[in-house]
Amino acid sequence: MSTSTPTEREKQSFAETALRMSGKTEEESRRTGEMDKADEQVESLFKEKYQTANSPIHRAVWEAKVPLDLFAAPAPAPSHPSDKTMTASLEVVRKHREAGTILDDKGKVAPLVLRELGDAGYWGLLIEPKYGGQGVPFARFSAFLTRMATLDPMIAGMASIHGCIGAVDPVRTFGTPDQKERFLPKLANGQSLSGFALTEPAAGSDLTALRTTAVLDGDDYVLNGEKLFITNVVPGRTAGVVVLIDGKPAVLVVDLPPEENEHFHVKTYGLYALRQAYNNGLIFKDFRVPRGNLLKPPVGDGLTIAYHGLNLGRLSLCAGASGSMRVMLANMLPWAEFRRTYGQPIAKRELVKRRIARMAALIAGADALVAWGSWLIDEGYRGEMECIIAKIFGSEAMKEAAIELFMKTHGGRSFLKGHLFGDNVYDYLAPCIYEGEGEVLGMAFFKSLVKEHGRAFFEPIGKALQQHQIKNFNPMNPAHAWKLRRELAVYARWQVGRKLIGRDRQEVPGMDPRLAGHLQFALDAFRRLPEEVSGAMVKHQLKLADRQCRIAELSQRIQDATTILVTALWGHRQKDEAMTAADILCQDLRRKLTGERPSDQYFRDVGKLADVILAGGFETLTGVPRAEILMKYENR
Repeated sequence: MSTSTPTEREKQSFAETALRMSGKTEEESRRTGEMDKADEQVESLFKEKYQTANSPIHRAVWEAKVPLDLFAAPAPAPSHPSDKTMTASLEVVRKHREAGTILDDKGKVAPLVLRELGDAGYWGLLIEPKYGGQGVPFARFSAFLTRMATLDPMIAGMASIHGCIGAVDPVRTFGTPDQKERFLPKLANGQSLSGFALTEPAAGSDLTALRTTAVLDGDDYVLNGEKLFITNVVPGRTAGVVVLIDGKPAVLVVDLPPEENEHFHVKTYGLYALRQAYNNGLIFKDFRVPRGNLLKPPVGDGLTIAYHGLNLGRLSLCAGASGSMRVMLANMLPWAEFRRTYGQPIAKRELVKRRIARMAALIAGADALVAWGSWLIDEGYRGEMECIIAKIFGSEAMKEAAIELFMKTHGGRSFLKGHLFGDNVYDYLAPCIYEGEGEVLGMAFFKSLVKEHGRAFFEPIGKALQQHQIKNFNPMNPAHAWKLRRELAVYARWQVGRKLIGRDRQEVPGMDPRLAGHLQFALDAFRRLPEEVSGAMVKHQLKLADRQCRIAELSQRIQDATTILVTALWGHRQKDEAMTAADILCQDLRRKLTGERPSDQYFRDVGKLADVILAGGFETLTGVPRAEILMKYENR
């Protein structure tokens, strides 16, 4: 059997045939193929060393030994020239927060605040200094977003929208020298904030359903169509707009006019989440955009550009969630000391202590994943799977923190006007949808994980099935097995090789025994995963793509094992209380994977951690604002 690399046409031909054989319509096969092609094009932008097949998670699952050095981010540099900008930006927000002037009379972040942040350099953190920015490494930027989110999560979110998924990243990455000179300086100083207009009324997860078009007319593109749910865009701002040009996705950088006119309208609607920022629809009718505003990636098309910034946005989302959870935890503590039941403050109750410790554990996991994923981005990795894990963990953790820990501890006061939960509940929940709905992203994670394994072992089998016209393959059928004997022999050799691999035993010098146990648990999990994942591919064959629940479940277990590994290595470098929080999270995830019940020792551990936090020993809460207790009662 030939083992040469298949051509792009061969890949496409087999993929289309496989989809049809699995019962897909030609339309669905074509659209799925377009998404796969876009993913391949994004992959080609990165050096081979940093592509998905060489990413930490891919190697951990498919290689004989987990590359531990790729799961532990080094300590950040003690200082960076941008630190002054970050300090000044925090001070701007802190000043307006104390004065009650962050929001204008429309309930949006006030223009004065946005301007002062621009003067401080906030909007140019990710832009190179030669264009008026700060050139901050992404690991430093994401850690800063967590700090900003403790003061104002919407302002933190706007930095992510502007710098990661707005116009900044597309122009920085794909712009010509002329485009960078024209757009980046005003994006850096805040003269023009930006968003990214991708979603349409009929195009969300299915980006092949785009309908907005741009047709070249002389020196302009004439733009027609509607965009929906676009954050950070109002008249006068800048947007990266995904359109169809000659039937193919493309991105135009559009300076929106200062006022609506016959060619441009803003579509407003009520939206509970993101209410402090502008989120609008955009309607273009014969709207002209200079042809020089078209971004041209070295490979691919507009979907390549759209995909590129998503990973940065996913990490930023997790960083913001970590900041919001810090605020929740900081505001659980005074209430737990104030609120009494049967003559005792609820801070002494086991259930409340468990909630406090669990919140700290979720913060530890989010911090660990953000530090790790951001470091990989700075190193040059694509980081597709790693950033998906951070997004899913951060959004689900914040949802749990808000509902199960924060709300339940505060009881009925959670729903008072002015209470952190009641005023922000939609923003606590919405990230489960932003940057890709969690379970859908989990399936994308799984697809990235199995792609190379499928090409190596299952594509040859699929081609043989096609050649021999076998529709319902049964390896126990002697006729089928004989016709596919060469292809099956290659796969059998892989299976035998996996069984001969011994246990992956690796130690980190000086690691606390508790964390060392979690580390070995994760290594053992990765040792078992390849055969289970490959077994699912064998069992469901071409129908695997339709086994969404099985894929989502398998994907989540791989994500959990990864989070244990990353959090244990992160905890190894932390101070006592943060290390204990990392241990608690790892214990929780291990029980989730094994089905074991919590031990009495676990309950003692969470109680001890809660006591340390209640006593002010959790350093990560330093400087986090605490709101006044609402409707205090005098006779307790």
